[in-house]
Amino acid sequence: MRIAEFLREDLVFPDLASTDKAGVLGELCAGLARAAPGLSAARLTETLLEREKLGSTGIGEGVAIPHGKLPGLPGLIAAFARSQKGVDFASIDGRPTYLFFVLFAPENSAGLHLKALARISRLFKQPQFRQSILSAEGAAGIFKIISDEDAKY
Repeated sequence: MRIAEFLREDLVFPDLASTDKAGVLGELCAGLARAAPGLSAARLTETLLEREKLGSTGIGEGVAIPHGKLPGLPGLIAAFARSQKGVDFASIDGRPTYLFFVLFAPENSAGLHLKALARISRLFKQPQFRQSILSAEGAAGIFKIISDEDAKY
């Protein structure tokens, strides 16, 4: 499985405007809903906020991987965003979060969902990779860095 199979360049947002957790999730879900007719931004956001009640998906080192499952979804969908200023996302290390990878999976797809989360997590654990995304130019630059790095594994 490659991240490019479920992340598209038009779903990479290099400059988040939101400054809080709910705003970030809403902004990302609005982008997903615009790109995927039939998806409701409100429903996507609600799904992620419910998941966040179980514990923050802020995994530390400036990274969060909000995720959820939706009935009727044909496959994995994802969006990526970068915040230049950082957001308090209640991350496990207590530090601001700059990189957000949102993932939705079909309701009955535990294996696929977990494989995708593991792949994203492994990629974003690399300090040089995170730094290159923070300094990348625009959505195309970010998407290329993610795709190129993911292709190595």
